[in-house]
Amino acid sequence: MSFWICRTCAVEHADRIEVCLICADERQWVPADGQAWTTLDELAAAGVALQVEELEPDLFGIITSPEAGIGQQAKLVRTAAGNLLWDPPGYIDDATVARVAELGGVAVIAASHPHMYGVQVEWSRAFGGAPILVAEVDRAWVARPDPAIEVWSGTREVLPGVMLAQPGGHFPGSTVVHWAAGADGAGVLLAGDTIFANPDRSSVSFMRSYPNRIPLSGAVVDRVTRFVEALPFDRLYSNFRNVIAADAKAVLRRSADRHIGWVRGDFDDLT
Repeated sequence: MSFWICRTCAVEHADRIEVCLICADERQWVPADGQAWTTLDELAAAGVALQVEELEPDLFGIITSPEAGIGQQAKLVRTAAGNLLWDPPGYIDDATVARVAELGGVAVIAASHPHMYGVQVEWSRAFGGAPILVAEVDRAWVARPDPAIEVWSGTREVLPGVMLAQPGGHFPGSTVVHWAAGADGAGVLLAGDTIFANPDRSSVSFMRSYPNRIPLSGAVVDRVTRFVEALPFDRLYSNFRNVIAADAKAVLRRSADRHIGWVRGDFDDLT
């Protein structure tokens, strides 16, 4: 086998090392029984498959079932000039490659942050070496180098009306996608877990580590919020099946103010 997949995060590695460095970081976790590795063949034998569903016109979600690793919902943004694969899954199979090809294929691949790299090199190779864009400041987390990988920083329009931007936060290079045509032209933000849509569907969260419950400071939350408030959007998708369907910019500001107030101690009388 030419590469290995961490069972916990489903990020591809060129070598089977002692421990996945992504999982050993304080933002992730290594299982109590230790590091475990797998392969595409093993995942296929275990019955893992991919499901593609339409989320709205020209936006499709791709998930592993049963979950592989973190189990994010990848997004495929379709445009007349090509498609963006966002937060690629930690698994790939021929049936899904054929389905994605029917939807226009993949012109470019990007992830919100290192937890979401998945098997990005395999997805690139399945679509003719599609470029994989990696935030320059987070490039050290790439565990399987490949000529298709390009580093970038700041903002970058990858397709007409589809822009990558780096507000940071969860990781220094944490990235969002602004899709201008989404939500019937009102704009969509694909936020990964830079901004995490909560189960109540009316608030969002900001964390350094979600599994280990490490919050971001009020200053960083305000910085991230101000950064994305400059973008026109009404709907926000995070990296699972969580979405703020409408009025997402107002939800973002209310949630940021709440977070800032709690970490500052404004509501200590409630505790």
